Amino acid sequence: MYDAIVVGARCAGSPTAMLLAQRGYRVLLLDKASFPSDTLSVHYIHQAGTARLKRWGLLDAVIASNCPPVYEQTIDVGPFALRGTPPPIDGAAAGYAPRRTVLDKILVDAAVAAGAELREHFTVKELVFDGDRVIGIRGHARGGSLVTERAKIVIGADGLHSLVARAVDAPIYNDHPSATCAYYSYWTDAPLAGVEIHPLDGQTVIAGPTNDGKTLVIIYWQASQFHEVRSDIEGHFMRALDLTPGLAARIRAGSRAERFRGTVDLPNFYRKPWGPGWALVGDAGYHKDPISAQGITDAFRDAELLTGAIDAGFSGTQPIEVSLAAYEQQRNEATAPIYEMTVQMAQLAPPTIEQQQLFGALRDNPEATGRFIGLLAGSVSFQEFFAPESMGQIMGGAAVAAD
Repeated sequence: MYDAIVVGARCAGSPTAMLLAQRGYRVLLLDKASFPSDTLSVHYIHQAGTARLKRWGLLDAVIASNCPPVYEQTIDVGPFALRGTPPPIDGAAAGYAPRRTVLDKILVDAAVAAGAELREHFTVKELVFDGDRVIGIRGHARGGSLVTERAKIVIGADGLHSLVARAVDAPIYNDHPSATCAYYSYWTDAPLAGVEIHPLDGQTVIAGPTNDGKTLVIIYWQASQFHEVRSDIEGHFMRALDLTPGLAARIRAGSRAERFRGTVDLPNFYRKPWGPGWALVGDAGYHKDPISAQGITDAFRDAELLTGAIDAGFSGTQPIEVSLAAYEQQRNEATAPIYEMTVQMAQLAPPTIEQQQLFGALRDNPEATGRFIGLLAGSVSFQEFFAPESMGQIMGGAAVAAD
């Protein structure tokens, strides 16, 4: 009998297992894959996520993997580019884009070091119920016979198409269908100093550095174009890249090192993340278009929130129904502004008049530009940045400069 069974051992599951094990709970961590292994992912960690890696004692391992820090971000807004460095958060000044072969192995190893029991190549076939309460899982190792394991709580960290979420029929709300499709690959000998974001009319190009001197380039199109793009991925990719001449020249000077990966399966939704004997964390409970690269950072935050809620329930500090309901509320409050911004970004629409005015005001204000970029990094709150006093200073400063 385990205290918790965590289904899925990547960016949401391993931190949750690690944090629960550190609090003394008996944890079983399961995954169909073995580690290290790759998975479809933008794999950028904003400063808010970096701060958690630092707090967990894992940031040094990411740095040691030959993954360069990202301090500056550039947003091409058409007539000019905004460049800025977001404020640090809890001493974390840089973002990182470690490959999932690197990051997930670091996280899995940390969970095991904390005391979690790991079973790789293990497929969960179904949940075990007692009435409407989940009491365990039934599954098998590769080539093995079916086994049943029981726990006080089963946690679905098994991604967008979560088996746990489907088995409990977790309600979906505030949902929006896929607005984009995306493909990405990696180039060598095409170094970038930071992350570059190039929003175009109907497309967005994003590039940044990752492990071992490689550069990640990802391009988003409208979801309706998926089949057309898929018919000639490289042709469409390079034509879209050429719409950003400066970046294209640097990328074309290098060599593509890997195949293209992509998908149109990028819906936006919240799921109710808890019920009798079960909980959801990461993409299983809250999924959004990767255009804002929030997935890993969100998974880290929610692992901490869920661990605290489970501990409060198991220790008797609160009824577990109360603590898990608070987990859902905290998650939703933390993500609401960036979720709406992400859904808007995924429309791939030209900037509104109001956005153009804001960009113009930020153009010669590097401090405010850094705080604007900090909205994505998680180091500046939307309430703080868009407060009337803050906006008055930004827009007023631009008017004075124009005079």
